[in-house]
Amino acid sequence: MDYKTAGVDIEKGDLFVEKIQSFIRETYDSRVVSGVGGFAALYEIDEERLLATGTDGVGTKVKIAQELGVHHTIGQDLVAMCVNDVLCTGARPLFFLDYFATGKLDLAVSTSVVRGIVDACKLAGCALIGGETAEMPDVYASGVYDLAGFSVGEVTRTHLLDGSKCEEGQWIIGLKSSGFHSNGFSLVRKLIAPHETELKRAALIPTRIYVKLLHLMLKDQRENITGLAHITGGGIQNIPRINEKLGYDLTHLPDDSFRPAFMNEIASRATMSKKDLFDTFNMGVGMVLTVKNLEQAKSFLEKQGESVLVIGKTSAKFQGVRTYF
Repeated sequence: MDYKTAGVDIEKGDLFVEKIQSFIRETYDSRVVSGVGGFAALYEIDEERLLATGTDGVGTKVKIAQELGVHHTIGQDLVAMCVNDVLCTGARPLFFLDYFATGKLDLAVSTSVVRGIVDACKLAGCALIGGETAEMPDVYASGVYDLAGFSVGEVTRTHLLDGSKCEEGQWIIGLKSSGFHSNGFSLVRKLIAPHETELKRAALIPTRIYVKLLHLMLKDQRENITGLAHITGGGIQNIPRINEKLGYDLTHLPDDSFRPAFMNEIASRATMSKKDLFDTFNMGVGMVLTVKNLEQAKSFLEKQGESVLVIGKTSAKFQGVRTYF
């Protein structure tokens, strides 16, 4: 079983984005700094300030939440997937909005979901300022719901992380994920047997929110950090989005000891090469940084209790990702 067999065609998804970009750009005005294609879109407020915006959902991870009746953690997945993307521009998330759609509103379930969203917004330091609840009995079956989220942040032009300061010879650092986060679950669900409840509970561990940690680090050493990449769908292939003109020589990818045991167990059941696993899941690394001074970055992160993995270095000799398994 691989991701495509599980029903998800990443190549077709990329082709879809490529096809729609040309006519999406017809809506842009002069204040759009960057749109489709980055971790977050950027829109000019004035000469100095930019808004950074991101939207996402939680994918089919909601099916495990609904099956187990565990609804308070899925809200953190929703917030994390959005604010971690906004963070990659160097922006601080300001506020969040959610969309909750269901066949028939269950007050206990929906309240639990929103409680999780609120707790996650506190972790990210942003306000939950609105949302929408939709009952659609002809679209969703009873007991079924889906989520979407929208985050807006702010960054000054001088503090913007746009990849322009990411150059050859810089260090690539990986920060631990808490699990599969909220990607690859169309495959993850098929790799867990129906009776393996504890494994399902482990897979439900929510997505890590990196906002407070990395804004503290940016405040401490803003000139040292040249890029951030949120490792979501597509795995390590997200890293070149820092600066697509460079190559990323990944000489020390995480081994089994860097990941939670349940991730190794589930991943071992997929009939996939190591390359395909790292191109599908985060494989233990949820956020990647590029830095100029390795020791300075490591010292700060380790003082914060982080397990730091030095993955490799940037290169100007090729473009994209080069891996060594």
